Amino acid sequence: MQENNLPPEAITDKTVFADPDKLHGLLLRLRRHDPFPKVEAEGYRPFWLATRHADIIAVEQNAEVFINEPRQAVFSIAREEATLQRTGGVPLHQVMRNIVAMDGAEHAAFRAMTHSKFISKSLISLRSEIESLATEFLDRMEAKGGNCDFSSEIAMWYPLRVIMTILGVPPEDEANMLRLTQRILSSEDAQFQENGDDNSAAQAIMELANYFMPVIADRRKNPRNDIASVIANATYEGKLLEDRDAFGYFLIIATAGHDTTSYALAGGMHALLSHPEQLQKLLANPDLAQQAAEEMIRWSAPVRHFCRTATRDIEVAGKQVKEGDIVMLSYPSATRDEDMFANPFDFNIERLPNRHLAFGTGPHVCLGQHLARLELASFLREFVKRIEHIEQTGPAQFVEATFVGGVKSLPVRYRFRDSAATAN
Repeated sequence: MQENNLPPEAITDKTVFADPDKLHGLLLRLRRHDPFPKVEAEGYRPFWLATRHADIIAVEQNAEVFINEPRQAVFSIAREEATLQRTGGVPLHQVMRNIVAMDGAEHAAFRAMTHSKFISKSLISLRSEIESLATEFLDRMEAKGGNCDFSSEIAMWYPLRVIMTILGVPPEDEANMLRLTQRILSSEDAQFQENGDDNSAAQAIMELANYFMPVIADRRKNPRNDIASVIANATYEGKLLEDRDAFGYFLIIATAGHDTTSYALAGGMHALLSHPEQLQKLLANPDLAQQAAEEMIRWSAPVRHFCRTATRDIEVAGKQVKEGDIVMLSYPSATRDEDMFANPFDFNIERLPNRHLAFGTGPHVCLGQHLARLELASFLREFVKRIEHIEQTGPAQFVEATFVGGVKSLPVRYRFRDSAATAN
């Protein structure tokens, strides 16, 4: 990887994220020469950009000073103002609140409501169901006759089915869930916009509210053995959650719960095809599936940034951060930090240790990280068992978005092993 001369302000350019060489060339130069610059991009509020693994850990683990409210991502001032117009002047994080937007004791209490459902031990009961879904989607891939777009036809749908099954959403509603998720998390990309509107996220959130509010009401009257019922009947300070808080919980699980895993799977498959020696290593040793899944997550880093707001003056990386300053945390940069990873630009499915920050760290570390790992490893085990040959047949296309994204198109040609031989 070579450094480039893009200015720090380029981190706000969505097209840079559609070109991994541009993105990582920029981040490599910043880590080496100016790892914590003050970014003053036209049309944006000024913010600090944290590019080093150690600095991101320092910010995330100092949750008393660096808080998530009032913004979780850096968007243009014009987009912020357009969102306020759609919500009648009420900040979006107050219209519907989710655990990502909370801090302190409140965040800890809300997180605890479902934490036990997402830890490794609890997921054991879901393992067989997730493995069955992995088989189902490999069946779907095989049925396509040897050619497909792995990202848009397989990777986007498998984690979606997992999370919607957990939430109790029927399969016939999944296409709408995917459409709305992409409008919320990756609406900067024209492909996912509604009528050319790059600020259609607010409208998509309202559509999801119309879908999930009746689900919340139903689970309160008729609770079932699913996470939807856990959230709908959860209490805070002795009372059922307010509707906006219950919906915010559904929103974060229904969107971030699958979209990021989908991009990790698509990006990881692209990495395997771009590094055929690693693919052959995995095919020869299926026991590497778990390590391969971890490297796929590091490599793809689907959450491209989160941000924090300083509650007091503090020094970070030798710079003076003032109260009220915004700090952008660049996860793609942290996952390639030479101070943390040996040969960080090598895709290595045997990488140990692999202390990436694709799931974040500190009190806001990703709630669904163990589920994501289980989904990816389950898919890889079934994939290795059945695939005989696979190759890329066209260029990969990446999402043009600064917040969440990855490989959105990955055309492939493949051949499955004979089913009878596989069974034996």
